[in-house]
Amino acid sequence: MAPAPVNPQTPDDDPDTYVGLDVATAERRARERGWTTVRSLPPDAVITMEYLSGRLNFTVEDGSVVRCWKG
Repeated sequence: MAPAPVNPQTPDDDPDTYVGLDVATAERRARERGWTTVRSLPPDAVITMEYLSGRLNFTVEDGSVVRCWKG
């Protein structure tokens, strides 16, 4: 039997604190706070909806984060 996958812990962090930051600052801050994966996306990007523990997603418009969510 294959070993169960190990999911990283999700940092205790409020995604709303990233809204309004420039993308470089937001990505740096997210990694400093323990996010293992940081994904920046354009508005209305088509993405899969799987939840990945330890991932933080940004919607970026004109170089700034306009939306942020876990998974």
